[in-house]
Amino acid sequence: MAHKGPQLDRETFSCSICLDLLKDPVTLACGHSYCMNCIGNFWDKEDLKKIHSCPQCRHTFSPRPVLLKNTMLAVLVEELKKTGLQAAAAAADICSTQDSVGTLFAGPEDVACDFCSGKKLKALKSCLQCMASYCEKHLQPHYDVAPLKKHKLVEPSKNLQENICSRHNEVIKIFCRTDQQCICILCSMDEHKGHDTVSAAAEWTEKQKELEVSQLNIQKRIQDGEKDVKVLQQEVEAINGSADKAVEHSEKTFAELIRLIQKTSSDVKQQVRSQQETEVSRVKDLQEKLEQEIADLKRRDAELKTLSHTEDHNQFLHDYRSLPALSESTHSSSIDIRPLRYFEDVTAAVSEAREKLQDVLREIWTNISLTVTQVNVLLPQPEPKTRADFLRYSSEITMDPNTAHKQLLLSEGNRKATHMSKAQSYSSHTDRFTGYSQVRSAERLTGCCYWEVEWRGTGVYVAVTYKNISRTGGESIFGYNDKSWALRCDKDRYNFWYNSITTPVSGPQSSRIGVYLDHSAGVLSFYSVSEAMTLLHRVQTTFTQPLYAGVWLHGNGVTAEFSKLLVLRQARKIIADPSHVLHSEYDLLPSGRRYRVPVKCKKRYLNRYKF
Repeated sequence: MAHKGPQLDRETFSCSICLDLLKDPVTLACGHSYCMNCIGNFWDKEDLKKIHSCPQCRHTFSPRPVLLKNTMLAVLVEELKKTGLQAAAAAADICSTQDSVGTLFAGPEDVACDFCSGKKLKALKSCLQCMASYCEKHLQPHYDVAPLKKHKLVEPSKNLQENICSRHNEVIKIFCRTDQQCICILCSMDEHKGHDTVSAAAEWTEKQKELEVSQLNIQKRIQDGEKDVKVLQQEVEAINGSADKAVEHSEKTFAELIRLIQKTSSDVKQQVRSQQETEVSRVKDLQEKLEQEIADLKRRDAELKTLSHTEDHNQFLHDYRSLPALSESTHSSSIDIRPLRYFEDVTAAVSEAREKLQDVLREIWTNISLTVTQVNVLLPQPEPKTRADFLRYSSEITMDPNTAHKQLLLSEGNRKATHMSKAQSYSSHTDRFTGYSQVRSAERLTGCCYWEVEWRGTGVYVAVTYKNISRTGGESIFGYNDKSWALRCDKDRYNFWYNSITTPVSGPQSSRIGVYLDHSAGVLSFYSVSEAMTLLHRVQTTFTQPLYAGVWLHGNGVTAEFSKLLVLRQARKIIADPSHVLHSEYDLLPSGRRYRVPVKCKKRYLNRYKF
């Protein structure tokens, strides 16, 4: 206890900046005392603000006060030095020891102590009232001196000056909710007067609650996302596992089919060779018999020749009477009347089997391919909105001549069909429509597809159909069965047909119909295409087979053409290219709009494709 008294006295006469006994002490108007150099250096940093303050109470002075030595206080400090020299030396030793270790010095990324002279130590805390950062040594008064204990200490910060109002040089402790900014007390009485203001601490508490809610929300989203990621990972594993099983099963199945075909080939070979051996044996037997018969006939012919030269009448008659009767041939006549047949029929039968097997495999592959493409774990893509969006899925469609009715004339590279009064000279084909003037596309349609049909005349059916639709009778009409969907386009109305059921459709009349198909999603949409695209009718179903585009032309002179959309996109790209010199105008679209096209592109985009 005897030591505590001098120690308290020493703290009383210590500078709160350097924490050492006062050297050339000066006393400010607010009553606080400092070393003349310490307070001078402190104010040097504030010269730019032109307002100087007390480091402890933040009382401001303007202009900068003239510092005069407090002689009475200097005498008291000298007396205290004599009594506390040993303790001060010990404290200095401790500080120098810490300095020599080097672990407390501030690095480039650290907050340095504002009160260390020379090489600064790393700050342990920052004070929001003092607006300064302190190392462990210089922070001690905030734990020991009663007024300083009330100061707000935070983790070391390099942005303490941001807590000082640049306008009033006051500590910012208030938050303006009206303007959503931190202000000082003078700001609240000036330009923020009448605003909704609270203490920064209160707003901090409120925002902490909101922050907590946001954190909970984020954490929940993270948990949900992690669950989704786990589900997707499981989906990946399931997809991989299912695909591996499908590949393994398909390889095994096709290997069995290959073995079956090889066995059938071996059986056919064995049977042909066996039949070959049998027939060759029969022919050789017949050949030997014929050769023996020929030999006998030659011998008989020689005897008859000899007999014919006998001049003795009695001898001739005696010998002639004893000649055996000539037997009739039982072989040569049958060879003459029956045409020879070898194994050409077997070759034809094998070829026919190959063609049928190819058709079956082609159909099987179509179904397998369709089934594979229908595997879609994620949600389908949204349906396009603008024509530019639709054109991304544009497909080049041509008509299959083998399906065209004989009254349809195909032209423009099999993209255009015209109804003729005279039948065309098409060859017979099992795929040809014979009952009604229809034709379907050569391309099968899966996935997402878009195409447009330009028509002229009394009316046309724009359709999609399965390949196995009937080719004859009423069941072959597009839209009159469950294998096709058709939009009937007349000059003054639309009707949608499916399975012989018609649905009236309203919409702007247009000679160009756009068709969008999302096979896997089961979406089929018909659009009226002019200056804008208008949805006429939309079908939501499940397609079980690949589809084909089709048209039905009812009336002589009616035409329907699958538009060259890919070329239209190329033409637009050229039109938009500023490097091309534009000279002439041509109609590229049926809407009547005119686009400038380079002369050198005229033949390519007009004569060849005839928009």
